[in-house]
Amino acid sequence: MNIRTEMLFIDPGACIDCGACVDECPVDAIVPPEDITPATEPFVELNAAYFRDRPPVVSSSNEGAPGIGTTALGSLRVAIVGSGPSACYTADALCGTKGLDVEVTILEKLPTPGGLVRYGVAPDHAATKGISTLFARTLGRKSCTVHLNTEVGVHVTHDELLRHHHAVIYASGAEGDRRLGIPGEDLPGTVAARDFVLWYNGHPDHADRTFDLSDECAVVVGNGNVALDVARILTSDVSRLTGTDITENALEVLASCRIRKVVVLGRRGPEHAAFSTAELLGLGHLPGVDVTASHSFDPAAADALTRIRASILDRYHNTEPVPGNRRIHLQFFRSPIEVIGASATDGLRVEVTGTALDGESEIEDMTAGLVVRSVGFRGRPLPGVPFDERRGVLPNRNGAVHDPATGTPVRGVYTAGWLKRGPSGVIGSNRSCSEQTVAELVSDFAAGRLGVVEEDPREFGRLLAQRHADRVDLAGWKRLDAHERKLGRTAGRPRVKVVDRLGMVDVALGRQVSKST
Repeated sequence: MNIRTEMLFIDPGACIDCGACVDECPVDAIVPPEDITPATEPFVELNAAYFRDRPPVVSSSNEGAPGIGTTALGSLRVAIVGSGPSACYTADALCGTKGLDVEVTILEKLPTPGGLVRYGVAPDHAATKGISTLFARTLGRKSCTVHLNTEVGVHVTHDELLRHHHAVIYASGAEGDRRLGIPGEDLPGTVAARDFVLWYNGHPDHADRTFDLSDECAVVVGNGNVALDVARILTSDVSRLTGTDITENALEVLASCRIRKVVVLGRRGPEHAAFSTAELLGLGHLPGVDVTASHSFDPAAADALTRIRASILDRYHNTEPVPGNRRIHLQFFRSPIEVIGASATDGLRVEVTGTALDGESEIEDMTAGLVVRSVGFRGRPLPGVPFDERRGVLPNRNGAVHDPATGTPVRGVYTAGWLKRGPSGVIGSNRSCSEQTVAELVSDFAAGRLGVVEEDPREFGRLLAQRHADRVDLAGWKRLDAHERKLGRTAGRPRVKVVDRLGMVDVALGRQVSKST
């Protein structure tokens, strides 16, 4: 299972120029040669480099959707908790299993589906957000029933889910963030990247957050794609964002942002950085922003794609900042040891790694009014389900949850996505991850290991309706979606998000029209 692919690659040796992939791509990521622009030209070389050191892949004649070969088992009823990429890929894999009659119930605690696509993808990555079109088709399948604004553990219990379904798949993502574990981390001005991203993307639980952007320098600890997103948003001219779905409040705050320099901090060297080559390349196309790097690396023994990555970093390493421009500086070989400040964040104390002076550590102080930790996400425990505290995931084998003490599978309980494997890969990585989980579940169902569901299929919907008057169905989401798009058309934007939960529910249920924020 490949979960580390950075971007879509098309083998130029196998392509027959039929154009079918261009028509089918849900995010408009594939363009014909005549539509390539100077900004996208480098991605042509990235694509070629990917295949330069790899043998051709020959498709097997029996590839395709998994199957169980019989319908004699009756209908399989599965509840999926979550509505983001892993949940939607899981639902799609279930509905596409040959010979399987399946009923899928999707539960999402927010009034909107989409998860990471709506609230995690940066607003200036509109093409990536386009995957929501594909997911909308999945949620609209006849075999899928969607319950939004419905939280497991609040409106329905884990045991109740299992009484009404053969299996429950937890695909709700990593909802917590990892901490640095250093003094001063809780000072005002030191924040989690997750909180900042959810704020500018309009998550209803984070829309009222405030961030002090009055200092000229900020430090982002960590060097994955999320760290680059934060650095890019903080240094972009606000005019770049006015045509996106970033929230109105975030636009206003960023318009008065005084940050001129963002340092993106990595503990190890540039060859170990977690950001993708595509994100690293795109960073250099920001108007009025210089990208510099403290180090480059020698890729002599690496593959072609890594050599391109090294050449990009080498270019940044040799870039001279232009006076008056904003700046993103990629600083390697620095490890944070303390947030400096008395009542608020004034800077970050770091230890130089990879070098030593007479056997003693070298310490540096960096001035910054904002420190953003971007060192990874972690899952949170779920009521009634085993949890691996060390890794922040549900303990599992190929997606089948097991008791960590005994190794015994927990009947009917599965997981997919970041809650299964930890926060790794990109959106598309969840597809193979979800398919693996579905294959495990279908195998257990075919072998009779999931038992029998005695409850009437309609009873679960009646149970939720009795308990939860503000439950939002798919029709309600379409109503809210149309409302946001209408607001967007008026403002010349793809959508203007409603960001308060009650307002979202009111619009979805047709009770009143809410103002956006």
